[in-house]
Amino acid sequence: MRILMIIDGLPGGGAEKVVLTLCEGMVQMGHRVSLFSLRNRCDYPMPAGVDYQLIESPSSAPWRKLTELSRRAAALDNAVSASEYQDAPFDLIFSHLHKTDRIVSRCRTLAPHRLWHCIHGILSTSYLGHRGGFSRWLKQQKMTRVYQGKNIVAVSQAVADDLTHTLGIKPARLAVINNPFDINAIMQQAAEPLVVPQEDYILHVGRFHPHKRHDRLLQAYAKSGITARLVLAGSGDKVYMAQIKQLAQTLGIDDRVIFAGFQSNPYPLIKHAKMLVLSSDSEGFGNVLVEALLCGTPVVSNRCPGGPAEILTRAGLSQALSEPDADSLAEKMVQVLGSAPVIDSQQLQDYDLQPVCQRYLALTASRR
Repeated sequence: MRILMIIDGLPGGGAEKVVLTLCEGMVQMGHRVSLFSLRNRCDYPMPAGVDYQLIESPSSAPWRKLTELSRRAAALDNAVSASEYQDAPFDLIFSHLHKTDRIVSRCRTLAPHRLWHCIHGILSTSYLGHRGGFSRWLKQQKMTRVYQGKNIVAVSQAVADDLTHTLGIKPARLAVINNPFDINAIMQQAAEPLVVPQEDYILHVGRFHPHKRHDRLLQAYAKSGITARLVLAGSGDKVYMAQIKQLAQTLGIDDRVIFAGFQSNPYPLIKHAKMLVLSSDSEGFGNVLVEALLCGTPVVSNRCPGGPAEILTRAGLSQALSEPDADSLAEKMVQVLGSAPVIDSQQLQDYDLQPVCQRYLALTASRR
């Protein structure tokens, strides 16, 4: 089978990592996979055997912002046409993330019955949560035009419900497929030596972005009285990161908070942590929760819109969910750190790479 993945760049985020994991799994299963990136950014190693192409359409024209989507869609159309002319039509095409979907929705060469838009987040929170009035209405209309009547893959049931119930979008076809994890590879990488730190620590892994709510995490950590250090692994918005560093100073905990930066292999850090904490306002799925549980590390998460509640309930850890405020999060951190619940690791096997890839590939059978 011939598969095309499309994404607007590959910075160090969870959705981007999911795309590369899917590519790797499908190649291992003997399929031919092309990955078209619409921006020259890739913070992860490219899996062997993937046809990786960078599709850019630079412009220095004063009106370049007005023509960006149509210009980049035309470049993508040309690349797809050239690839299919040289080889064969793609059997399945997957568009990942909202910016990519906006570009792909303007393409003319992508067969609708083969094209699936993969929704990785809670769109009503990520794109509408900070808007109000006419601005919110206008953005929702634009989102509706992108997804109405299209084929959709949602990474969790919560993402699917948000799309259909909150946003009122009616897909042509809708599939809920959880994110994949190469469990054997994660176990191997987790066994690698840990460089830092040498003392007890709790951990947050995620890019620095306001919806990750590092501020809530720092406030909860300060309230909890936990003496283990707090390690923040990830990169992202420099202004936001500076604000979080200032907050650590204001709270008087800056000597116990470590900014560890982006980790190409975070698994030793996850494996040796006393606990991993997720403090986001929303999470489409919550990859790092599964990764921590696979490593045997206790977790605490906000009961936020998205996948965390689904993941922890499946693993028998619903008691590790806190309410989305600093007091509740602090209380739950102390509780889990003092008495870690038992992880039902058997339930995590459903997230293994091959069965998830099979669910994606089975979408060819659901054509009308």
